[in-house]
Formats: sequence, C-alpha cells, structure tokens
Amino acid sequence: MPDDLALTLLSAALPQLEASFHDLPPLPSDSAAIEPMAAVLRQVAERMADNYPYFHPLYAGQMLKPPHPLARAAYALALYLNPNNHAFDGGRASSHMEIEAVREIARMFGWEEYLGHLTSGGTFANLEALWIAGQLAPGKRILASDQAHYTHSRISSVLRLPFSTVPADHQGRMDIAALESALKNGDVGTVVVTLGATATGAVDPLHEVLTLRETYPFRIHVDAAYGGYFSLVQNLDGPAARAFGAIARADSIVIDPHKHGLQPYGCGCILFRDPLVGRFYKHDSPYTYFTSTDLHLGEISLECSRAGASAVALWATQRLLPLIKAGEFANRLASSREAALQLHQKISADNRFVSPFPPELDILVWTGRADTVDASSRLAQRIFAAAASENLHLALAQLPGRFFPAGTWPDQQQSTITCLRSVLMKPEHLLWLETIWSKLTQVTGEVLSPLFTS
Repeated sequence: MPDDLALTLLSAALPQLEASFHDLPPLPSDSAAIEPMAAVLRQVAERMADNYPYFHPLYAGQMLKPPHPLARAAYALALYLNPNNHAFDGGRASSHMEIEAVREIARMFGWEEYLGHLTSGGTFANLEALWIAGQLAPGKRILASDQAHYTHSRISSVLRLPFSTVPADHQGRMDIAALESALKNGDVGTVVVTLGATATGAVDPLHEVLTLRETYPFRIHVDAAYGGYFSLVQNLDGPAARAFGAIARADSIVIDPHKHGLQPYGCGCILFRDPLVGRFYKHDSPYTYFTSTDLHLGEISLECSRAGASAVALWATQRLLPLIKAGEFANRLASSREAALQLHQKISADNRFVSPFPPELDILVWTGRADTVDASSRLAQRIFAAAASENLHLALAQLPGRFFPAGTWPDQQQSTITCLRSVLMKPEHLLWLETIWSKLTQVTGEVLSPLFTS
C-alpha cells in the first residue's frame, strides 16, 4: 500500500507540532495501555483486509481515488489537535486554511467574489445549493437530467421543493429541447447542470443552458462534484470543453475534493457566485462567535461541527499541486482522461464489445455484444465476476438501451442494459492500461469460450 511516504512525512512533522506546545505542563502517559490498544488495532487491520484494493490501478470500479500522501500526512497531523472549523475558537489555524483553500478552488472557476466553504461531501454541498435556491424562489421547481445524481431528488423532497427530471439525449447529456419545453411552464426556479454524471461521466451542455437563461428566468446550479477539476484539463473534446468554459456564469457550484482533489473522505465544497446569499445563513449563537470579528465559517454553513483536518489536508495538497492549467495536478487529470480514451479505442475495435459513446471525462461504459439485451446484460455480469477473480475490479451500471447505436439489439429503445463501467481516475491507470486490457480480454475469452463450445 502507498502509505510509507505518508508515515515518513508524518513522523518528521509531529515533533515540530509537539514543540509548539512545549510551555504546557506535560500530560501523564499510560504505557500499560499500549498493548491492549495494539491488539485491537491488529483486529482492525484484519477487518480492513475485507476490502477491494481501492488504492491499486487494477481497481477501476467505483469513484475511489487514493488521497495524496501529503494529504494523508497533513490530515493525520491536524488530527492530533482535532480542530473543529465551525468557529475560530475550535479551529483557528484550520479555519483560515479552509478560507485560503476554498479561495483557490473559486479562482479555478474564475471567481474572485463568492461565498463558499467546505462540507462533509457533495450531498450536503448540493443540499445547501438547493436550499438557497428554494430561499430565492420559494415553491419553484428544481429540474435535473434523468442521469443526474439521485441526491437531487431526495434533497428536493427534504426541502419540500417540487422536482422533475429532463430526459438525457443519446449521449447521456441533458436534452436541451426537452429542457426548453419544461421551462415554458414558467414554474422552474433552478436547473441542475451535471458536469460529470456518476454513471457515465457525461457532461451536460452548460453553455446551451445558459443561452436558455436569456429567455427564461431561472438559477443554474452546477453539480461538478465529480468533474469540477476537469476545468483545468486541456484534452477535453469540444462540447465538454465548452461546458466547462462556461462554468463561471453559473449561480452555484459544487465540487468534491475527495474525488479528484486527492483528499480523504469527506471533503466537499459549495460555492455561490453572489456573496449576498450569506444573509440566508444568518443566525445567533450565545457562545460561539465572539473571539473574532471576522466571519466564522459556521455563520455561512448549515453544518455545525466540521473536521478542520479536511481543510488542512486540502490546503497542503493545493500548496504542493496548485490548481493551474498545465500544472502537475492538471496533467495528472489529463492522464486519466487519456487512459479512458485509449481504453475506449481498444473496446470499440473489439467486436466482442459494444460501447454507447466515447468518454467525455475518465469514465467509460460498455457491455458484451450478444443477440439480445438480456444476453448482453448477463455477459457483462459474467465478465465483471471473472475480472474480479483476476484482481481487475470494474463496476456494473444500468443504462437505457437508447444510449447505444440503433439496431444493436431488438427492442433496445424500451430496455435497460447492464453495462461494465470503469472509472480510470488514477493517474497510474494510463501506465497500467495494457495490463488492464490484457486481463479484460483474457477473462472475456474465458467467459465466451463455454458459450461457443456448448
């Protein structure tokens, strides 16, 4: 596992942190407790072995990217103090580090004026975005693509806001004609635009949604929890590049540093283009906000206690790997995108597979080619299981048959197809692509061989 470097960094920095508090009376240590704790920790290690190897390039299933070694070390270092970024009292240094780190994320999107903070993850960040949307347009409907994350429907229900989906087109993107049809009803307050759908990586055409806003009044919330960092990447295709190029004109943006930002779970981020939405967060606390005249992070967040260690880890990572185009961080993302493109080329050239469309980011979907939808779905499930037995870990996804080329199967327009899905979000995936392809083709041949000999 890639933790040796993080442990080395941590052991070097801990004495410096401890020395900062040298003037305090020493605390008693209980050396007798070490062995019982070590025994329990060994049990923890044994239990944690019951996991997939998320850190390894042969894991290409779900959206699990190992944190950077510096992020692991900085998080653990901050954890010795366990700061709480609700107020400066509980997280004095880490609160300022959060403000600085969030500023860099906002600048990545072209914003100098904004309101924003970290959250426990994308779900809560999206909740805050739709909560503000509901405050500004009470009772108005929320619209999202039918390929958007399911959290938007659930959040809308929690907030008691009406919610509807807009069909996705054959590329998995929000259908603009269908969106305009829905907007004509005049009851839409906010449109959720997804830049990086979790199933397929599809990028909704934000630039075209913005054009509709010139005719119909509505807010635009960008859910870029997965794809937001691709704003820095220069090897995107035309539609995706135009969508990311328009992100500064959105009203709110969500991004998850614990996805592509190399951070431990959980670390999300919500940004609002208009800082004046902070008025909706205003509240009183009889004991929390008196030690500083600066705005406390708890005064602009629905969450109260939040891990200051998350902010410290993010600040450290961004200091090492700045969020700039053509920088090392951006180039790592471009490698993931290139890996997905190359794997798609191989899959498209192999008549045993069929893929609905090229990847827009670094997520790729495909299935086995067979005579019927059911047969293809069963084939995908067999390949998935066989690949796992060879330590190649993929994922499965249910997709509409209309995403695939017409005539691939009879009655596919009314069908849902089980597909294989790979998330090539580790920079190392590009270096391991030939190994991944070799294992995939091997297990596919093994799965198909009994079918042809029976």
